[in-house]
Amino acid sequence: MTGPAAQSPSPAAGRHLILFDGVCGLCSRLVQFLLAHDRRAAFRFASLQSAIGQATVTRSGGNPLDLDSFYLVADFGTPEARALTRSDAALFVASELGWPWKAMQAARVVPKALRDRMYDFVARHRYRVFGRYDECQLPDQQFRSRFVE
Repeated sequence: MTGPAAQSPSPAAGRHLILFDGVCGLCSRLVQFLLAHDRRAAFRFASLQSAIGQATVTRSGGNPLDLDSFYLVADFGTPEARALTRSDAALFVASELGWPWKAMQAARVVPKALRDRMYDFVARHRYRVFGRYDECQLPDQQFRSRFVE
């Protein structure tokens, strides 16, 4: 990942970038959960609708108009940066949170194709179940430095 969007984050600002659908109720709840449980502040956040979200998805070979996936850029802003999507991204996030969330790594025994189909099922129905906002929700002031614009 190179270019202006792939800035080197400060150690306090997080090593990994999570791209999420900013108008999705489930995604917003997930971000709030991560802000509360990410004790090491390993994650930074940007919406898929943002300029950095669109550019990052495009660089990783995805469709920037497809908001049904969740992207994680591990080691964001370094030469080792790599994009993960869907169930791989979710499992990576769980592993970085530590125990008890790290136990979700047991799901890796399930073939990736099946894990991703389950992920896609939830993604298809998330607006109906969790709602949709008219615009991206603003983070609390204490967490604003963790969001990339």
